[in-house]
Amino acid sequence: MRAVDTAFNYDRFAGHRVLRRVAGPLLGEFEVSTKVGYFPDGHSLDPARLNQAVAESADSLGRTPDTVLLHNPEHDPDGLADACESLAACVRGGLCRAWGIATWDPRPLVHAAGEVLVRPDVVMVRAGLSVSEPVLYAGEQFTTMLGADDVWGMAPFAGNPSDPVWSKVDATVFLQPGQQATPVQARLAAAFALPAVSRVAVGTSCPGHLDELAAAVRLAPSMEVIGEYRELLRAQAHGEGDLRAAHPG
Repeated sequence: MRAVDTAFNYDRFAGHRVLRRVAGPLLGEFEVSTKVGYFPDGHSLDPARLNQAVAESADSLGRTPDTVLLHNPEHDPDGLADACESLAACVRGGLCRAWGIATWDPRPLVHAAGEVLVRPDVVMVRAGLSVSEPVLYAGEQFTTMLGADDVWGMAPFAGNPSDPVWSKVDATVFLQPGQQATPVQARLAAAFALPAVSRVAVGTSCPGHLDELAAAVRLAPSMEVIGEYRELLRAQAHGEGDLRAAHPG
């Protein structure tokens, strides 16, 4: 792992300073992405506030962020276009090297995508077996409409890899045959294909869990099974099937 993802508001708005203090000179060895959009008084896509947050992020980190993501703009879809222009201007001004959008639920943003005149470098969306078909489809549609160069995933375990619900899912069926993996590793491998993403952001609070996940990135998901799973999700979303059939075994 050579990339770190954080946000302006993490750790009660102290996350950047904490990361800089803990990582020290090692921070320069990592690709750093952060997010802006949340402030002490709430969420805002005001371009001036976003620009200031990007500048403060670079100052707190002690380095220029590689990527700055617009944080959950679904809270204000009508402000999406101007907010995107603001982050693109930050790139042109040297405050960050690339920009993008991080959205937990892209459905409210699809109608606003046509108003965005600048192409983001990346879109980050939820990924994995916990994501519903409507959210998966909206994320793919939104990304395509924007013409983003890359797609990243987040929250592959819906925030809790130990949730009892995961014991009911045999995620190893989503792997190509002949691969050995723990259930957690198999779920991460599936997340790289639900939807198709180039990287997945995971939590760092448990070193053992992180070590297990690091060994999973070389696993190959079965695109045939992934396709069948998506079909079952579509049927379930339209009330045409039983979602339990999507979890063989």
